[in-house]
Amino acid sequence: MNQLLQNLIGMGGMTDQVIAMDFLITSKSGIRNLAAVITETGTPEVRAALKEQLHDAIQTHTAISEFMTAKGYYYPTDLSKQFQLDLSTSETALTLGQKMQ
Repeated sequence: MNQLLQNLIGMGGMTDQVIAMDFLITSKSGIRNLAAVITETGTPEVRAALKEQLHDAIQTHTAISEFMTAKGYYYPTDLSKQFQLDLSTSETALTLGQKMQ
């Protein structure tokens, strides 16, 4: 998103964090879905292909998590910091809602 537009709506650099978090959540959902489908697969060939997909999805999730941690968007090992970040993000979302009205 254009920096000027981000500043006008009050998000600053937060859009990168929002996009990364959405990507992380989507990757987690994909991992859960693949794991469930693997248990319901009828043929060894399909199961093997899905296991490869699951492995790739886990690697993608790891890469996203590491990126977010390095950027300070995600604190998977520090509950206190993550809580403060989530609180700040929630406050920004509420403020944006008020600005849009």
